[in-house]
Amino acid sequence: QVQLVESGGGLVEAGGSLRLSCAVSGGTFGSYVIGWFRQVPGKEREFAAAINLGGGSTNYADAVKGRFTISRDNAKNTVFLQMNSLKPEDTAVYYCAGYYSSRAFHLGTTRESAYDYWGQGTQVTVSS
Repeated sequence: QVQLVESGGGLVEAGGSLRLSCAVSGGTFGSYVIGWFRQVPGKEREFAAAINLGGGSTNYADAVKGRFTISRDNAKNTVFLQMNSLKPEDTAVYYCAGYYSSRAFHLGTTRESAYDYWGQGTQVTVSS
């Protein structure tokens, strides 16, 4: 029903920036929460940020708050994750994920089990 495709990953030095993109297709753009998760091999996938496409509300994990910004471009059906002041511990595969929501002004959940649609991931590597 919904397809998500991530792009924009790469290799950057500590302190640098990257912008990830999540292209959303196959659904009504304004009726979903889109979140970003990240995963290091051998560790659990962890929540990074989410945006409610209905009302635009955002929430962030403490580890990325103040450095990462999630945003949307309705005309392009795309969600972005701007990552600044990157640290080596930000190194991970970053996934965008989504679930349908009629609650336009509620914050996206941090629970990965609530997300029904997942992209394939894009690698972010931060060197020291």
